[in-house]
Amino acid sequence: MSKAALHILLALSEGKRHGYAIAEEVTELSGGRVRLGPASLYGNLQRLLDAGWIQEVDAPRNVDERRRYYQLTHPGRMAIDEEIKQMEAILRKARARRATPAPSKS
Repeated sequence: MSKAALHILLALSEGKRHGYAIAEEVTELSGGRVRLGPASLYGNLQRLLDAGWIQEVDAPRNVDERRRYYQLTHPGRMAIDEEIKQMEAILRKARARRATPAPSKS
């Protein structure tokens, strides 16, 4: 899973959002390290729609109906959980290697 896709899924984990709100949340979640321009954002949204990890939903009442809203699906939530498990395993291995002293040079 790409970094952008993971951040988009995480942005949607708290509820439905429109594209611009997703991009803003991704920037905030990543501490400014991931910024999604329109092409990257909407390309990733389309791939996530095609994968069935997100779905387009109706806009809330009293908002601009031209905005397209998206929400996470159950398979999308499962994909986040699996990605987090993989990241945790990598982090455990990295911490174990860091704790192991480097071989001495002879």
